[in-house]
Amino acid sequence: MYNPGEEIVQIVDRENRELDALPRRIMRQQGLIHRAAYILVFNEKKELFLQKRTATKDLYPSCWDVAAGGVVLAGESYEESAERELAEELGVSGVTCCPLFDQYFEEEDNRVWGRVFSCTHNGPFRLQEEEVAYGIFMDVPAIFELSRKDPFTPDGIDILRKVSQG
Repeated sequence: MYNPGEEIVQIVDRENRELDALPRRIMRQQGLIHRAAYILVFNEKKELFLQKRTATKDLYPSCWDVAAGGVVLAGESYEESAERELAEELGVSGVTCCPLFDQYFEEEDNRVWGRVFSCTHNGPFRLQEEEVAYGIFMDVPAIFELSRKDPFTPDGIDILRKVSQG
């Protein structure tokens, strides 16, 4: 049986230099800095696919998320991680993921170097039932409105603010 806590993830320092490769559960327990890929999925109408995370997620359960994605595994590039995560979470492959920027995000339970990508896909999606409860396309102003009343992943909403400003 698949156990995400045993995935071997890339551990890095504050300058994004590789330090180690450890199980995901150790990374979470010790609050270690790791890498993640974030993929913003827009449709042709420029609406963003918004996902509701499952209640069983190890970080930000039941929150809205503006990006597909996840931790970069040991030996994996950001680009490889983006392709893998897009296929796993949404069942999407064969699309071009355009890199937008790298960012460091930190709060008590999450210290991460992320590379943000965007792609265009109109669906349909095959949602990974362990990670994504459901999803919907929304325009960006409506997402910001929803974020004022519903919980969102803080790193995701931070990314969306940066994308919207730039």
